[in-house]
Amino acid sequence: MDWLSGLQWPAMAVTALGAWLVASQSATRRRLGFWTYLLSNLLWIAWGWHDGAYALIALQLILAALNIRGAFKNDRQTRASMPSLSGRAGARPH
Repeated sequence: MDWLSGLQWPAMAVTALGAWLVASQSATRRRLGFWTYLLSNLLWIAWGWHDGAYALIALQLILAALNIRGAFKNDRQTRASMPSLSGRAGARPH
């Protein structure tokens, strides 16, 4: 599996894209950024396994856990900031 040796460059690009997306003010882009980060974690783990970089693998597992935590917090904050339909002025029950 020699192609794995070149995986660090796509992993780096996906990580940079994830960082750009997570920094967005759009909740949808932030959510996509968390998924992008998780993909980058998998790419780095594959490269680290191939290269014997076990500390990198451990780091990516920790970062993946933080990414998942961040995704849940983002979703919770997004839901909390959305006005409920029943709280709208002039809303009528169906």
